[in-house]
Amino acid sequence: MSETGYQALARKYRPARFDDLIGQEPMVRTLRNAFEAGRIAHAWMLTGVRGVGKTTTARILARGLNFATEGEGRDEGAPTVDLPREGGVHCKSIMEGRHPDVIEMDAASHTGIDDIRDIIDSARYSPVSARYKVYIIDEVHMLSKPAFNGLLKTLEEPPEHVKFIFATTEIRRVPVTVLSRCQRFDLRRVEPDVLIAHLGEIAGREGIKAGQDALALIARAAEGSVRDGLSILDQAIAHGAGAVEAETVRDMLGLADQARIIDLFEQVMHGDTAAALAEWQAQYETGADAHVVLSDLAEFTHLVTRLKLAPEIANRSAAAPEERERGRQFAESLSLRVLSRTWQMLLKGLEEVAQAPRPAIAADMVLVRLCHASDLPTPDEALKKLQEGRATAQGAQGAAPSPSPAAAPATSNEPPAQPAPAVVEPGRFDAPPLDAYEDVTAKAAHQRDNSELDPGSGGPAVAPAVAEPEDGAPPINSFEELIEFAKARRDRLAVFALERHVRPVRCEWLRLEFSLTADADPELPQILAEKLHEWTGERWAVAVSGDAQVPSVHQARLDRREQLIEDARAEPLVAGVLDAFPGAEIIEVRERDDDADEDESENSPEGDDEQPRQSREN
Repeated sequence: MSETGYQALARKYRPARFDDLIGQEPMVRTLRNAFEAGRIAHAWMLTGVRGVGKTTTARILARGLNFATEGEGRDEGAPTVDLPREGGVHCKSIMEGRHPDVIEMDAASHTGIDDIRDIIDSARYSPVSARYKVYIIDEVHMLSKPAFNGLLKTLEEPPEHVKFIFATTEIRRVPVTVLSRCQRFDLRRVEPDVLIAHLGEIAGREGIKAGQDALALIARAAEGSVRDGLSILDQAIAHGAGAVEAETVRDMLGLADQARIIDLFEQVMHGDTAAALAEWQAQYETGADAHVVLSDLAEFTHLVTRLKLAPEIANRSAAAPEERERGRQFAESLSLRVLSRTWQMLLKGLEEVAQAPRPAIAADMVLVRLCHASDLPTPDEALKKLQEGRATAQGAQGAAPSPSPAAAPATSNEPPAQPAPAVVEPGRFDAPPLDAYEDVTAKAAHQRDNSELDPGSGGPAVAPAVAEPEDGAPPINSFEELIEFAKARRDRLAVFALERHVRPVRCEWLRLEFSLTADADPELPQILAEKLHEWTGERWAVAVSGDAQVPSVHQARLDRREQLIEDARAEPLVAGVLDAFPGAEIIEVRERDDDADEDESENSPEGDDEQPRQSREN
């Protein structure tokens, strides 16, 4: 074939009749029934992704509306969907886009009201030779708002000899007033197996040897677009010098070997970090792209998930038979929760790789996280194990209760024994905002024992039960010590409740009495009793008093702050500053530690005694 006679496959094999359309059977069936019943609409809206055949369908529809054989006049014959491959007076010129009665307009370059006025004016005149005057407006969503408004009246009541066919890839940008005046057809993406068969047929017509694996790679890259698939096939034929092989397509598109992707997936699921990083490094050295590799991992994760939930749907995918077979093995061994977690981590990893200055390093860290998470329990599994462990511990305590080290002989003044605490339901309290929590103080930090940290994970572990110290002094003998004890256990919800919802009355070892604020949870006493039992291993007597006048710790702190601000405002120097700067406010008052100042002055050299004094005065 000469160079001037070459024609791209997408144009050479462009459908010329409805029977040539692939993957759009519902639309063809609807049009066929409408034409046979004589219920032909005056306007159609064709929508779908790029390359599924919207413009081609519009031309075929215009051809069917104006189909006529030699010798038939304008008023003879009837519109039809059953079009011959060749023949017809107007067919060739319509399919080539040069018929005077089939006017095609690209709305991307003709967006204004003036262009629509030209259509409205010309629509009043009868067609030159065809049965209907057909207006095909491509990318109709690009029209301006005035242009849409100008089209509405003619679109609703067009002349009998006028038909409108619109095509768009963004149907949401088309006004509802326009959509309501059209029959809408959603052109679907072509299924991978249908597209593979179509590409194989065209390759056979061209005398090209194409492997099924190569065609599957092309169909996957086309994502349901016939035009994209033919364009990639055209490029692959040139790249492979007349032969289309999987390796050729993979090199051309920059894809990684799918078998190696599956190997990498297997290593990640087994938690073999060293092997996974080595495999990724080998792929990177051969030219694999970090984003493509993670995308392929995500795609294979999706395939395994579909094979697990809907095998019959997954069998219609563009995956190779070997890929589907290995995917079925993973689907049998991996849980849905693990697959969902892997999918989420890969999506996050794709964002990191796209933003990272060195994508290969970012991909390394994504694989490390995936390997580390491979043997971790899912949240519900962890919660189940925690509940089972707690139930086991409570059963052991109920079977053989440990004697209290501080227990004394029973007397008439001893409070009645408290029932065994029940497990507190999760979510009893709504978590307060983070700024409502107080940081753990230095005193509480010194009280922490090294056993609170799990040396295996480096993170906080469940605090063990605390017994009395050897000297007999209990660790909790005041309300302040109770709050610090809760802070040391890092129980923020308990600290929040003790500081804001409790008015302290009495607190000593194994005895707690308080009153509740108006907004406190009525079940707070039971919850605190359970917490104290969990922390100390002892049963506490928790009582609620109704006559406490002491404010809560949080309220006392606020009252103290207000008092300090009032005292500061009464100082002559501060009052003078406030008068000099109208609108100024006292935000915070810090109390000076006199003991610290004395220590500082005692430790200062004699020659520098004047400078610290001046600093304090300032």
